[in-house]
Amino acid sequence: MADHQLVLLRRQYRQLFEPDFISWPPLALLRNDDVQAWLYRHLFDSTRNDFLPPDQYQLCVLNVLVQRIAKATGNSSAVHRRLTSHLEHLKSIQEDSTTRSSQHIEAYITFTCLHARDSTSDPEIANDQDPTITLLERRSLVVGSKITGFRTWEGCMHLATYLLTSRGQQHIRGKRVLELGAGTGFLSILCAKFLGARHVLSTDGDGDVIEALRENVDLNSAGDGESADAEHDCRLPVDARVLWWGEGLGGMWVQEEFQREPFDVVLGADITYDKDAVVLLAFTLNELLKLQPQLEVIIAGVVRRADSFELFLSECNRFGFTTTEVRFEAKPMREQKALFYAAAMPLKILSICGPAVDSAL
Repeated sequence: MADHQLVLLRRQYRQLFEPDFISWPPLALLRNDDVQAWLYRHLFDSTRNDFLPPDQYQLCVLNVLVQRIAKATGNSSAVHRRLTSHLEHLKSIQEDSTTRSSQHIEAYITFTCLHARDSTSDPEIANDQDPTITLLERRSLVVGSKITGFRTWEGCMHLATYLLTSRGQQHIRGKRVLELGAGTGFLSILCAKFLGARHVLSTDGDGDVIEALRENVDLNSAGDGESADAEHDCRLPVDARVLWWGEGLGGMWVQEEFQREPFDVVLGADITYDKDAVVLLAFTLNELLKLQPQLEVIIAGVVRRADSFELFLSECNRFGFTTTEVRFEAKPMREQKALFYAAAMPLKILSICGPAVDSAL
């Protein structure tokens, strides 16, 4: 079994964690030729890894890694030949301007989804059997656009970290889940694959985002999740549809879904950053709570704009909702063992109930 510091590096690397914040193994460990061989096999060998990060990210990480190994050994020629060979290969690719211009348009991101009970015992986790979710993200499409659904944001990972605790999992196991502003589908897939949701309906206001989300559901519909058949690959119990906020739901397909079988919980992450959108969001929550007064609503996000967040709370109050903040602190990045995200800005998780319905969180 690999050293837990190597496993941690691999988890951060596969999530395309910012290289400046990567937890590099100690120099003494990097001197070992077997360790260097392990790093090549698990971080760079395309014959052993289906969803490697983009070449440019690999190059950035490998550059630093080779420098650290050379420092540890005191001799650049002591770096494992497969690492140096791959480094030269990546440099040659970078010189191709056509390849460089297309870099980062699409990238596979692999998130390690450890239950809280597992994240405290890293060395005992079988590194090749980490519970993971792999998403195809289109991060460059966020730049200069209001469409933010092509990548997974910090509030989503914070809520996921909470749901992976024994307390958080109680809100999902055996339940029908409706997600608003689902984006890449990370939360929906997590609920279906590892948290035991009976069924998940992912919604977003952008049709292209929904198509990409469906692709991510297919990508993760393998036989290694709790909801998957042990002998055969099968599709996760996740559906995806376009839903615009701010419209009445009477007579719409949403009402038909509730009439067929009511949902138990509504999730939403990173959807309270825009002032116009939060007004529409609160209206839609009110429509959903009229369909199912006992519905449990959990909303999470980074408070990037205090005015937008306060407006959302004001709109919730206007509709008579009971809003309670869930006490769950994010660990500093240096202490995170699985899902890695910045915790410098305020991260909030809210429990929202309709009028005269007490929060169960």
